Amino acid sequence: MLKSARKQSSARKQSKDPEGRMPLVEHLRELRNRMVKSLLAVVPLMVVALFFAKDIIEFITDPVPQCTSELEAAAQEGRCAVLSQVGLTSPFTTFIKVSLITSLVAAAPVWLYQMWAFLAPGLHSKEKKYALSTVAFGTPLFLTGAYLAYWVLPHAVPVLLSFSIDGSTNYITADDMIDISVKLTLAFGLAFQLPLVLTLLNLGGVLTGRRMLSWWRGMVMGISIFAALVTPTDPLSMIVLAVPIIGLYFAATGFAMLNDRRKAKADPDADLDDDEASDIDLTPSTIGGASEVEGDDGRHGNGHVNGTDRHRGGLDDAT
Repeated sequence: MLKSARKQSSARKQSKDPEGRMPLVEHLRELRNRMVKSLLAVVPLMVVALFFAKDIIEFITDPVPQCTSELEAAAQEGRCAVLSQVGLTSPFTTFIKVSLITSLVAAAPVWLYQMWAFLAPGLHSKEKKYALSTVAFGTPLFLTGAYLAYWVLPHAVPVLLSFSIDGSTNYITADDMIDISVKLTLAFGLAFQLPLVLTLLNLGGVLTGRRMLSWWRGMVMGISIFAALVTPTDPLSMIVLAVPIIGLYFAATGFAMLNDRRKAKADPDADLDDDEASDIDLTPSTIGGASEVEGDDGRHGNGHVNGTDRHRGGLDDAT
């Protein structure tokens, strides 16, 4: 039985379709194998991250201006807060949450590669090139957004604490700081992918640079509203998020217009629809003069047959 199963699996490997086509069961089996490999990378890293979870939590909660006591918190009148953990199991669950998030981030190259290996057989060479370009440019854009999110937190937390009631004590849990850090990181990182998405749509022929430029008023307004919704209430955080994205949007629009101009020079009919006819060149061209035709009697030029002009200038009268 084992030998027959091995022979069947080896036969399947040998008869693998070069275009990546396979039955649904084979696709599901391939997906399961890719997920198992991703988990094998995440779980060990999660165990390692448990030993450094306390340092990671301190790094995340560092933007909070902490008070040494409740009396100091009341005296500071909202300029500091007491970091707390509520509940008996809260420290343990916080450790698990931080370790899981850290392991997912650290194992990103592995599970991204597994995702790519699962999708790549079904892509054409041009699509593979676009996908690799997306990873190459998308990763630094996401990291830039994540860095800005962490830079915003120390400036946003004091502004939020300034709304405290006089004489009150602010308690901030570690879970709250972890949640707001993750949300801001995802919001900033994903927002920085906007120019990359627009560029890919232009390269794929879906959007033109001229149309993207015509949206600039709505895009500026939409980006500003998005920045106001995902950031804390202080205007600095909104400006830090909105201004770079607007700049990247105009940069993507400029790239799209240059790309459209390059394609127009290479193929003037590239922008035509499938049912739209291309322009026809109706410019008249010069033709050569008439050549002499030899007559029936072998003479050129003017010939007379039966008293009538058979040839005039080498041409028939009928012509």
